[in-house]
Amino acid sequence: MVDREAQPSVRRQCELLRVSRSGLYYEPEADSVDELALMLRLDQLHLKFPFYGSRKLAELLRGEGHRINRKRVQRLMRRLGIEAMVPKPNTSRPAPEHPVYPYLLRGLDVCRPDQVWAADITYIPMAHGFGYLVAVIDWYSRRVLSWRLSNTLDTRFCVEALHEALECFGAPTIFNTDQGSQFTQVPTIFNTDQGSQFSSRRSPPSSTPTRARSSRRSRSRTRVREEA
Repeated sequence: MVDREAQPSVRRQCELLRVSRSGLYYEPEADSVDELALMLRLDQLHLKFPFYGSRKLAELLRGEGHRINRKRVQRLMRRLGIEAMVPKPNTSRPAPEHPVYPYLLRGLDVCRPDQVWAADITYIPMAHGFGYLVAVIDWYSRRVLSWRLSNTLDTRFCVEALHEALECFGAPTIFNTDQGSQFTQVPTIFNTDQGSQFSSRRSPPSSTPTRARSSRRSRSRTRVREEA
């Protein structure tokens, strides 16, 4: 961007671009082979344990014989563009102008398809950074009715997934989501004559529908078998 052979002078060009002249002469050092290998290993560990933060990753690396502290791990994670795949503060905060709906599933016996649909967003670990996956699921059959991927946590891909589910399967009796702003405007998508009720959860409920409890037990048994 700065041309040493052109006019005005280099000094004036730096003033116009608001950059330091010393930066023109700085040549960054290339990463050493050891540094690149450490970054590669850190990326591999992040893909294997996407929910680990800098503390746990530093412990794993020290266990493998690397002399590294948490601050260095944090610096390398920033360079790689990775972070722990965990819910961030206020990701389920509704938009102020959107209505708040009651939680309707407490103690409910879910006994048939299309009685309750649920939608939620999860994180997908990638080589660099992460994506977002939204899925609309029938709570009774646990069938995925529709899904969408996005690299941003916006509303559009959630609305598209819900539109597809409604076009293919009609409307449920209850549609359950969290209080995130991606979902609190969902009721506007339904026709007024479809008769669906809307349920929102702010935090894990004290008691869950029958089908949800059996689903959790099934997942627990699966984990035990895998670990065995």
